[in-house]
Amino acid sequence: MNLFPRNENTVDRVARVVLGAGLVSLVFVGPHTPFGWLGVIFIATGAIGSCPLYRVFGISTCPMPS
Repeated sequence: MNLFPRNENTVDRVARVVLGAGLVSLVFVGPHTPFGWLGVIFIATGAIGSCPLYRVFGISTCPMPS
């Protein structure tokens, strides 16, 4: 059994990393809000390729194997 089964496609992963980087940049540039640290979650799930909430709700954006 795989601990982190892949449930994100490539576009989803790239979008998460870009969004996460944008949020983390809010900590250092702009309004200096601690809310930006939530971007670390997006970067981590994008890098791993598995989203825990997708798993809970049974969602997968990966293409079905043929």
